[in-house]
Amino acid sequence: MAPPDQPAPAPAQARARWLNKAVVGFGVASFLSDAGHEAATSALPSLLAALGAPPAALGIIEGVADAGASVAKLAGGFAADRPALRKPIAVLGYLVTGLSNGAYALAGGAGGLLAARSVGWIARGIRGPSRSAMLAEAVPPEAVGRAFGFHRALDTAGAVLGPLAATLLLAALPLRLVFVAAMVPGVLAAAAFGLLVRPQPAPQRQTLRFWESVRALPAGYRQFLIAVFLFGLGDFARTLLILRATQLLTAERGATAAAAVAMLLYAFHNALYALASYPVGHLADRLSPRKLLVVGYMLGALTALLAALATPSLPLLALLFAVAGLTLAFADTLEETVTARLVSPELRGTAFGVLATVNGLGDLLSSSLVGIAWTVLGPLSAFGGAGALCLAGALLVGVTYRRTNSP
Repeated sequence: MAPPDQPAPAPAQARARWLNKAVVGFGVASFLSDAGHEAATSALPSLLAALGAPPAALGIIEGVADAGASVAKLAGGFAADRPALRKPIAVLGYLVTGLSNGAYALAGGAGGLLAARSVGWIARGIRGPSRSAMLAEAVPPEAVGRAFGFHRALDTAGAVLGPLAATLLLAALPLRLVFVAAMVPGVLAAAAFGLLVRPQPAPQRQTLRFWESVRALPAGYRQFLIAVFLFGLGDFARTLLILRATQLLTAERGATAAAAVAMLLYAFHNALYALASYPVGHLADRLSPRKLLVVGYMLGALTALLAALATPSLPLLALLFAVAGLTLAFADTLEETVTARLVSPELRGTAFGVLATVNGLGDLLSSSLVGIAWTVLGPLSAFGGAGALCLAGALLVGVTYRRTNSP
Protein backbone atom coordinates (compact mmCIF):
# COMPACT_ATOMS: atom_id res chain seq x y z
CA MET A 1 0.00 0.00 0.00
CA ALA A 2 1.27 3.49 -0.85
CA PRO A 3 2.33 5.64 2.11
CA PRO A 4 -0.08 8.48 3.04
CA ASP A 5 1.96 11.19 1.33
CA GLN A 6 2.11 9.30 -1.99
CA PRO A 7 -0.92 9.29 -4.34
CA ALA A 8 -2.25 6.26 -6.15
CA PRO A 9 -1.47 6.00 -9.87
CA ALA A 10 -3.92 7.88 -12.11
CA PRO A 11 -5.16 7.31 -15.66
CA ALA A 12 -3.16 8.90 -18.48
CA GLN A 13 -5.96 11.40 -19.24
CA ALA A 14 -5.89 12.74 -15.67
CA ARG A 15 -2.12 12.97 -15.73
CA ALA A 16 -2.29 15.13 -18.87
CA ARG A 17 -4.59 17.75 -17.30
CA TRP A 18 -2.26 19.23 -14.72
CA LEU A 19 -0.67 21.93 -16.95
CA ASN A 20 -3.82 23.97 -17.52
CA LYS A 21 -4.63 27.65 -18.02
CA ALA A 22 -4.96 28.28 -14.30
CA VAL A 23 -1.53 26.82 -13.49
CA VAL A 24 0.04 28.95 -16.23
CA GLY A 25 -1.75 32.01 -14.86
CA PHE A 26 -0.39 31.42 -11.37
CA GLY A 27 3.09 31.13 -12.83
CA VAL A 28 2.90 34.33 -14.90
CA ALA A 29 1.72 36.40 -11.93
CA SER A 30 4.43 35.01 -9.68
CA PHE A 31 7.08 35.48 -12.36
CA LEU A 32 6.28 39.20 -12.61
CA SER A 33 5.95 39.68 -8.87
CA ASP A 34 9.25 38.02 -8.08
CA ALA A 35 11.05 39.92 -10.84
CA GLY A 36 10.14 43.17 -9.11
CA HIS A 37 10.56 41.92 -5.58
CA GLU A 38 13.94 40.31 -6.13
CA ALA A 39 15.27 43.36 -7.97
CA ALA A 40 14.46 45.40 -4.87
CA THR A 41 15.79 42.69 -2.53
CA SER A 42 19.14 42.39 -4.31
CA ALA A 43 19.64 46.16 -4.17
CA LEU A 44 18.56 46.47 -0.53
CA PRO A 45 21.98 45.64 1.02
CA SER A 46 23.58 48.34 -1.15
CA LEU A 47 21.07 50.91 0.07
CA LEU A 48 21.64 49.87 3.67
CA ALA A 49 25.39 50.14 3.18
CA ALA A 50 24.95 53.61 1.65
CA LEU A 51 22.97 54.59 4.75
CA GLY A 52 25.76 53.29 7.00
CA ALA A 53 23.70 50.51 8.63
CA PRO A 54 25.50 47.43 10.13
CA PRO A 55 24.70 43.74 9.33
CA ALA A 56 22.50 43.60 12.43
CA ALA A 57 20.16 46.17 10.85
CA LEU A 58 19.61 43.95 7.80
CA GLY A 59 18.93 40.92 9.98
CA ILE A 60 16.47 42.86 12.14
CA ILE A 61 14.69 44.35 9.11
CA GLU A 62 14.24 40.90 7.60
CA GLY A 63 13.25 39.35 10.91
CA VAL A 64 10.71 41.98 11.95
CA ALA A 65 9.18 42.03 8.48
CA ASP A 66 8.84 38.25 8.65
CA ALA A 67 7.15 38.56 12.05
CA GLY A 68 4.46 40.83 10.61
CA ALA A 69 4.10 38.49 7.66
CA SER A 70 3.63 35.54 10.01
CA VAL A 71 0.51 37.04 11.54
CA ALA A 72 -0.75 37.92 8.06
CA LYS A 73 -0.11 34.36 6.83
CA LEU A 74 -2.16 32.89 9.64
CA ALA A 75 -5.05 35.28 8.98
CA GLY A 76 -4.66 34.75 5.24
CA GLY A 77 -4.84 30.99 5.71
CA PHE A 78 -8.04 31.22 7.72
CA ALA A 79 -9.57 33.49 5.06
CA ALA A 80 -8.43 31.10 2.30
CA ASP A 81 -10.80 28.44 3.63
CA ARG A 82 -13.56 30.74 2.28
CA PRO A 83 -13.18 30.12 -1.49
CA ALA A 84 -14.99 33.32 -2.51
CA LEU A 85 -12.33 35.45 -0.80
CA ARG A 86 -9.29 33.80 -2.34
CA LYS A 87 -8.95 35.69 -5.61
CA PRO A 88 -9.62 39.20 -4.19
CA ILE A 89 -7.09 38.57 -1.42
CA ALA A 90 -4.48 37.34 -3.89
CA VAL A 91 -4.91 40.28 -6.29
CA LEU A 92 -4.70 42.85 -3.48
CA GLY A 93 -1.65 41.10 -2.05
CA TYR A 94 0.20 41.22 -5.36
CA LEU A 95 -0.65 44.91 -5.82
CA VAL A 96 0.51 46.05 -2.38
CA THR A 97 3.71 44.01 -2.66
CA GLY A 98 4.51 45.70 -5.97
CA LEU A 99 3.91 49.18 -4.57
CA SER A 100 6.11 48.44 -1.56
CA ASN A 101 9.10 47.91 -3.88
CA GLY A 102 8.89 51.53 -4.93
CA ALA A 103 8.54 52.67 -1.31
CA TYR A 104 12.18 51.75 -0.61
CA ALA A 105 13.18 54.73 -2.73
CA LEU A 106 11.54 57.08 -0.22
CA ALA A 107 13.32 55.69 2.86
CA GLY A 108 15.68 58.05 4.66
CA GLY A 109 17.06 55.44 7.05
CA ALA A 110 16.72 51.90 8.37
CA GLY A 111 13.33 52.69 9.92
CA GLY A 112 11.84 53.65 6.57
CA LEU A 113 13.24 50.50 4.96
CA LEU A 114 11.76 48.42 7.78
CA ALA A 115 8.33 49.98 7.21
CA ALA A 116 8.41 49.37 3.44
CA ARG A 117 9.70 45.82 3.86
CA SER A 118 7.07 45.03 6.48
CA VAL A 119 4.17 46.28 4.34
CA GLY A 120 5.37 44.22 1.38
CA TRP A 121 5.88 41.13 3.50
CA ILE A 122 2.46 41.40 5.13
CA ALA A 123 0.86 41.60 1.68
CA ARG A 124 2.84 38.53 0.55
CA GLY A 125 1.79 36.72 3.71
CA ILE A 126 -1.91 37.44 3.24
CA ARG A 127 -1.99 36.34 -0.41
CA GLY A 128 0.14 33.18 -0.11
CA PRO A 129 -2.34 30.70 1.43
CA SER A 130 -5.12 31.72 -0.97
CA ARG A 131 -2.84 31.27 -3.97
CA SER A 132 -1.54 27.90 -2.73
CA ALA A 133 -5.02 26.56 -1.94
CA MET A 134 -6.29 27.64 -5.38
CA LEU A 135 -3.29 26.00 -7.06
CA ALA A 136 -3.74 22.73 -5.17
CA GLU A 137 -7.37 22.54 -6.28
CA ALA A 138 -6.59 23.43 -9.91
CA VAL A 139 -4.88 20.07 -10.62
CA PRO A 140 -5.54 16.36 -9.99
CA PRO A 141 -4.27 15.13 -6.59
CA GLU A 142 -1.55 12.98 -8.17
CA ALA A 143 -0.05 16.03 -9.93
CA VAL A 144 0.25 18.40 -6.97
CA GLY A 145 4.04 18.07 -6.84
CA ARG A 146 4.41 18.98 -10.52
CA ALA A 147 2.02 21.92 -10.19
CA PHE A 148 3.89 23.37 -7.23
CA GLY A 149 7.22 22.65 -8.89
CA PHE A 150 6.15 24.36 -12.12
CA HIS A 151 4.80 27.36 -10.23
CA ARG A 152 7.96 27.60 -8.15
CA ALA A 153 10.08 27.41 -11.32
CA LEU A 154 8.29 30.36 -12.96
CA ASP A 155 8.25 32.24 -9.67
CA THR A 156 11.99 31.80 -9.38
CA ALA A 157 12.62 32.59 -13.04
CA GLY A 158 11.37 36.03 -12.11
CA ALA A 159 13.79 35.96 -9.22
CA VAL A 160 16.60 35.34 -11.73
CA LEU A 161 15.53 38.25 -13.91
CA GLY A 162 15.16 40.62 -10.96
CA PRO A 163 18.79 40.70 -9.75
CA LEU A 164 20.08 40.80 -13.33
CA ALA A 165 17.85 43.77 -14.09
CA ALA A 166 18.89 45.44 -10.84
CA THR A 167 22.55 45.00 -11.76
CA LEU A 168 22.03 46.64 -15.15
CA LEU A 169 19.86 49.40 -13.72
CA LEU A 170 22.38 50.11 -10.97
CA ALA A 171 24.99 50.83 -13.64
CA ALA A 172 22.68 53.26 -15.45
CA LEU A 173 20.52 54.85 -12.75
CA PRO A 174 20.87 56.30 -9.25
CA LEU A 175 20.37 53.61 -6.62
CA ARG A 176 16.97 54.82 -5.47
CA LEU A 177 15.52 54.78 -8.99
CA VAL A 178 16.25 51.05 -9.16
CA PHE A 179 13.50 50.57 -6.57
CA VAL A 180 11.06 52.71 -8.58
CA ALA A 181 11.69 50.51 -11.62
CA ALA A 182 11.18 47.39 -9.47
CA MET A 183 7.65 48.56 -8.70
CA VAL A 184 6.44 48.15 -12.30
CA PRO A 185 6.49 44.34 -12.70
CA GLY A 186 5.02 43.98 -9.21
CA VAL A 187 1.96 46.00 -10.19
CA LEU A 188 1.67 44.09 -13.48
CA ALA A 189 1.58 40.85 -11.46
CA ALA A 190 -1.67 41.94 -9.81
CA ALA A 191 -3.17 42.68 -13.23
CA ALA A 192 -2.00 39.31 -14.59
CA PHE A 193 -3.51 37.36 -11.69
CA GLY A 194 -6.78 39.24 -11.99
CA LEU A 195 -7.05 38.60 -15.74
CA LEU A 196 -5.64 35.07 -16.12
CA VAL A 197 -6.62 33.13 -13.00
CA ARG A 198 -10.16 31.83 -12.60
CA PRO A 199 -11.05 30.13 -9.31
CA GLN A 200 -12.19 26.50 -9.47
CA PRO A 201 -15.84 25.82 -8.53
CA ALA A 202 -15.91 24.96 -4.85
CA PRO A 203 -18.71 23.26 -2.87
CA GLN A 204 -20.22 24.91 0.17
CA ARG A 205 -18.13 24.06 3.20
CA GLN A 206 -18.83 24.24 6.87
CA THR A 207 -17.26 27.42 8.26
CA LEU A 208 -15.19 26.71 11.34
CA ARG A 209 -13.90 29.26 13.77
CA PHE A 210 -10.21 30.03 13.57
CA TRP A 211 -8.94 27.85 16.41
CA GLU A 212 -11.35 25.07 15.45
CA SER A 213 -9.72 25.00 12.02
CA VAL A 214 -6.24 24.88 13.54
CA ARG A 215 -7.19 22.12 16.00
CA ALA A 216 -8.75 20.11 13.17
CA LEU A 217 -5.40 19.80 11.35
CA PRO A 218 -4.12 16.18 11.36
CA ALA A 219 -1.69 15.12 14.09
CA GLY A 220 0.84 13.93 11.49
CA TYR A 221 0.82 17.38 9.93
CA ARG A 222 1.47 19.04 13.28
CA GLN A 223 4.51 16.80 13.79
CA PHE A 224 5.73 17.78 10.34
CA LEU A 225 5.43 21.47 11.29
CA ILE A 226 7.85 21.00 14.18
CA ALA A 227 10.53 19.86 11.74
CA VAL A 228 9.70 22.78 9.42
CA PHE A 229 10.15 25.20 12.32
CA LEU A 230 13.52 23.74 13.34
CA PHE A 231 14.79 24.05 9.79
CA GLY A 232 13.36 27.55 9.53
CA LEU A 233 15.35 28.60 12.59
CA GLY A 234 18.50 27.97 10.58
CA ASP A 235 17.29 29.01 7.14
CA PHE A 236 18.43 32.65 7.19
CA ALA A 237 17.39 35.28 4.61
CA ARG A 238 19.36 35.23 1.36
CA THR A 239 20.04 38.95 1.69
CA LEU A 240 22.56 37.95 4.37
CA LEU A 241 24.37 35.86 1.74
CA ILE A 242 24.43 38.86 -0.60
CA LEU A 243 25.90 40.96 2.21
CA ARG A 244 28.44 38.22 3.04
CA ALA A 245 29.65 38.09 -0.56
CA THR A 246 29.72 41.88 -0.84
CA GLN A 247 31.85 42.27 2.27
CA LEU A 248 34.28 39.53 1.23
CA LEU A 249 34.77 40.98 -2.26
CA THR A 250 34.93 44.68 -1.39
CA ALA A 251 38.60 44.75 -0.39
CA GLU A 252 39.73 43.46 -3.81
CA ARG A 253 37.06 44.94 -6.11
CA GLY A 254 35.66 48.02 -4.42
CA ALA A 255 32.15 48.48 -3.03
CA THR A 256 30.30 48.99 -6.34
CA ALA A 257 31.91 46.10 -8.20
CA ALA A 258 31.54 43.83 -5.15
CA ALA A 259 27.82 44.63 -4.95
CA ALA A 260 27.41 43.90 -8.67
CA VAL A 261 29.17 40.52 -8.36
CA ALA A 262 27.07 39.64 -5.31
CA MET A 263 23.89 40.43 -7.27
CA LEU A 264 25.05 38.21 -10.15
CA LEU A 265 25.76 35.41 -7.69
CA TYR A 266 22.25 35.85 -6.32
CA ALA A 267 20.87 35.66 -9.87
CA PHE A 268 22.83 32.42 -10.34
CA HIS A 269 21.33 31.17 -7.04
CA ASN A 270 17.83 31.92 -8.32
CA ALA A 271 18.53 30.31 -11.70
CA LEU A 272 19.37 27.00 -10.05
CA TYR A 273 16.36 27.41 -7.77
CA ALA A 274 14.14 27.83 -10.84
CA LEU A 275 15.70 25.01 -12.85
CA ALA A 276 15.55 22.50 -9.99
CA SER A 277 12.01 23.25 -8.74
CA TYR A 278 10.02 21.38 -11.40
CA PRO A 279 12.26 18.25 -11.38
CA VAL A 280 11.98 18.17 -7.58
CA GLY A 281 8.19 18.43 -7.81
CA HIS A 282 8.12 15.77 -10.53
CA LEU A 283 10.10 13.42 -8.30
CA ALA A 284 7.73 14.14 -5.42
CA ASP A 285 4.83 12.76 -7.49
CA ARG A 286 6.72 9.45 -7.76
CA LEU A 287 8.69 9.20 -4.51
CA SER A 288 7.90 10.27 -0.97
CA PRO A 289 8.15 14.08 -0.75
CA ARG A 290 9.16 13.79 2.88
CA LYS A 291 12.16 11.62 2.01
CA LEU A 292 13.21 14.17 -0.58
CA LEU A 293 12.72 16.95 1.97
CA VAL A 294 15.38 15.37 4.19
CA VAL A 295 17.82 15.89 1.30
CA GLY A 296 16.73 19.51 0.97
CA TYR A 297 17.18 20.23 4.65
CA MET A 298 20.64 18.65 4.57
CA LEU A 299 21.51 21.02 1.73
CA GLY A 300 20.42 23.85 4.03
CA ALA A 301 22.93 22.72 6.63
CA LEU A 302 25.63 22.64 3.94
CA THR A 303 24.67 26.18 2.86
CA ALA A 304 25.24 27.49 6.37
CA LEU A 305 28.58 25.66 6.65
CA LEU A 306 29.81 27.14 3.36
CA ALA A 307 28.67 30.62 4.46
CA ALA A 308 30.63 30.22 7.70
CA LEU A 309 33.82 29.20 5.87
CA ALA A 310 33.48 31.50 2.84
CA THR A 311 36.47 33.40 1.44
CA PRO A 312 36.81 35.97 -1.39
CA SER A 313 37.25 33.04 -3.82
CA LEU A 314 34.67 33.33 -6.60
CA PRO A 315 34.41 29.54 -7.14
CA LEU A 316 33.73 29.01 -3.43
CA LEU A 317 31.12 31.78 -3.38
CA ALA A 318 29.51 30.34 -6.52
CA LEU A 319 29.29 26.94 -4.78
CA LEU A 320 27.72 28.61 -1.74
CA PHE A 321 25.02 30.33 -3.79
CA ALA A 322 24.42 27.16 -5.85
CA VAL A 323 23.79 25.00 -2.79
CA ALA A 324 21.61 27.73 -1.29
CA GLY A 325 19.49 27.79 -4.47
CA LEU A 326 19.05 24.01 -4.48
CA THR A 327 18.04 24.17 -0.82
CA LEU A 328 15.13 26.47 -1.60
CA ALA A 329 14.05 24.38 -4.60
CA PHE A 330 13.70 21.36 -2.32
CA ALA A 331 12.30 23.10 0.74
CA ASP A 332 9.74 25.40 -0.86
CA THR A 333 8.38 22.89 -3.38
CA LEU A 334 8.24 19.92 -1.02
CA GLU A 335 6.86 21.64 2.08
CA GLU A 336 3.82 22.75 0.07
CA THR A 337 3.51 19.34 -1.60
CA VAL A 338 3.55 17.53 1.76
CA THR A 339 0.94 19.97 3.08
CA ALA A 340 -1.40 19.36 0.14
CA ARG A 341 -1.01 15.58 0.61
CA LEU A 342 -1.50 15.46 4.37
CA VAL A 343 -4.47 17.85 4.73
CA SER A 344 -7.98 17.55 3.34
CA PRO A 345 -9.21 20.24 0.87
CA GLU A 346 -11.57 21.94 3.34
CA LEU A 347 -8.65 22.73 5.68
CA ARG A 348 -5.92 23.43 3.13
CA GLY A 349 -6.21 27.21 3.42
CA THR A 350 -5.61 27.05 7.15
CA ALA A 351 -2.85 24.46 6.66
CA PHE A 352 -1.00 26.61 4.13
CA GLY A 353 -1.41 29.61 6.41
CA VAL A 354 -0.01 27.72 9.40
CA LEU A 355 2.86 26.40 7.27
CA ALA A 356 3.71 29.91 6.11
CA THR A 357 3.44 31.23 9.67
CA VAL A 358 5.75 28.55 11.04
CA ASN A 359 8.25 29.37 8.30
CA GLY A 360 7.87 33.07 9.03
CA LEU A 361 8.50 32.64 12.74
CA GLY A 362 11.59 30.60 11.94
CA ASP A 363 12.75 33.31 9.55
CA LEU A 364 12.12 35.99 12.17
CA LEU A 365 14.36 34.31 14.69
CA SER A 366 16.91 33.06 12.18
CA SER A 367 17.44 36.30 10.26
CA SER A 368 17.51 38.43 13.40
CA LEU A 369 19.76 36.12 15.41
CA VAL A 370 22.17 35.37 12.58
CA GLY A 371 22.50 39.09 11.85
CA ILE A 372 23.11 39.92 15.52
CA ALA A 373 25.46 36.97 16.07
CA TRP A 374 27.39 37.96 12.96
CA THR A 375 27.82 41.50 14.29
CA VAL A 376 28.77 40.40 17.82
CA LEU A 377 30.52 37.03 17.40
CA GLY A 378 31.48 36.89 13.72
CA PRO A 379 30.24 34.88 10.73
CA LEU A 380 31.66 31.52 11.82
CA SER A 381 29.51 31.36 14.97
CA ALA A 382 26.47 32.89 13.30
CA PHE A 383 26.30 30.58 10.30
CA GLY A 384 27.59 27.55 12.20
CA GLY A 385 24.66 27.72 14.61
CA ALA A 386 22.26 28.08 11.70
CA GLY A 387 23.64 24.92 10.11
CA ALA A 388 23.09 22.91 13.30
CA LEU A 389 19.42 23.88 13.32
CA CYS A 390 18.97 22.92 9.66
CA LEU A 391 20.48 19.54 10.43
CA ALA A 392 18.08 19.07 13.37
CA GLY A 393 15.14 19.75 11.07
CA ALA A 394 16.40 17.15 8.57
CA LEU A 395 16.73 14.52 11.26
CA LEU A 396 13.23 15.18 12.59
CA VAL A 397 11.65 14.90 9.13
CA GLY A 398 13.34 11.53 8.74
CA VAL A 399 12.18 10.33 12.17
CA THR A 400 8.56 11.36 11.67
CA TYR A 401 8.52 9.73 8.22
CA ARG A 402 9.66 6.40 9.64
CA ARG A 403 7.07 6.57 12.41
CA THR A 404 4.12 7.31 10.15
CA ASN A 405 5.13 4.77 7.49
CA SER A 406 6.25 1.88 9.71
CA PRO A 407 4.73 -1.54 8.92
